[in-house]
Amino acid sequence: MGFMRHVVCAMSGGVDSSVAALLLKRRGYSVTGVFMKNWDSLDESGVCSTEKDCEDAYRVCQILDIPFHQVSYVKEYWHEVFSNLLKEYEKGRTPNPDILCNKHIKFNHFYKYAINTLGADAMATGHYARTSLEDEEVFQQPHTPQRTTLFRNRFEIRNPVRLHKAADLLKDQTFFLSQISQDALRQSLFPLAGLTKDFVKKIAAEAGFHHVLQRKESMGICFIGERNFENFILEYLEPKPGNFVSIEDGSVVGTHKGWFTLTLGQRARIGGQREALFVVDKDITTGDVFVAPATNHPALFRDTVRTDRFHWITVDPPPELARTQMMECHFRFIHQMPLIPCTVTLNMNGSVWISLSRPVRALTPGQFAVLYKGDECLGSGKIVQLGPSEHTLQQGRDRMQAALQHKEQQTPEPGS
Repeated sequence: MGFMRHVVCAMSGGVDSSVAALLLKRRGYSVTGVFMKNWDSLDESGVCSTEKDCEDAYRVCQILDIPFHQVSYVKEYWHEVFSNLLKEYEKGRTPNPDILCNKHIKFNHFYKYAINTLGADAMATGHYARTSLEDEEVFQQPHTPQRTTLFRNRFEIRNPVRLHKAADLLKDQTFFLSQISQDALRQSLFPLAGLTKDFVKKIAAEAGFHHVLQRKESMGICFIGERNFENFILEYLEPKPGNFVSIEDGSVVGTHKGWFTLTLGQRARIGGQREALFVVDKDITTGDVFVAPATNHPALFRDTVRTDRFHWITVDPPPELARTQMMECHFRFIHQMPLIPCTVTLNMNGSVWISLSRPVRALTPGQFAVLYKGDECLGSGKIVQLGPSEHTLQQGRDRMQAALQHKEQQTPEPGS
């Protein structure tokens, strides 16, 4: 290999990033571990979980005998992720902080810090995902003398790097990487690409990372952790009380503290109601939140969404889509939901309409529509508009039926 490639590994104190760093070291790279702090706060009990995570990451670096740094993106996270989140909630949408955090923080600020400040040849994370590049290709050094053979133009003609699902389909995290840039992807290594979570845990145990194995899997908002969402969001947004309104008869069935504390499909906690009611729609001009009596009410099911400008991982839309404006592929808007066949239509402004092969429950504005072709993640776009619900369509059909019957009754029988 000549000289040691330098890889900066994002260390969260968890099992995945710890094993990623270990594997890179075993492959003979010079590895630096970096812990990112993105959120300044104590949880409700006054404990700062970030400090514990940072200590865990530091201990792994000690065991591996690699340098350890920490870097703070608290300001950047606040301005580029969190304030964006609050704006989305105010618009009645439900954003996805994890996708935004990867886009703006990990694969932008952190990536630039790794390459430009620490002088790394590549960055690595513990994500379960794969790129179309081999490790060696990630390290294409622009300063090495170019061979004047067949491959001379390989560096000038840049084939786009593609993002593929990981071997462990249950853990695959391409969903969360669906907004990252070509530049960052080109210089990223995902050492866990071919491994299952169980195997990763086994490697961690053998390496003596016991303190890391005892940790719970992190859920909840990216860097904010698990906490009561309504209380949390009301720390930042003024309460905007409004009514819960039945979608079936328009009656007021209760009140809420603000539409941004609720998301489509969730159960509405309304006192004094005999049956469970579920959030099916919001009207942010009136503050009304519409509810329906059943977790699978037709008002929750839709089969079309429109996104904002779609972010294609390869920058350009797939040739087939660019050529015909239409393409068949697969869709999801929640990390582990089964993929659904769909037809994508490309609009002039770069946004897309997605028609699903069957209606899906609780499609939510603000969430990302992530598209796949085979095992390739094509990218994502934020859902900004929904097609009509099954309930609305049925009401339309009923009205048409009633109008037709009415018309038939009005028309005198011939010869009467």
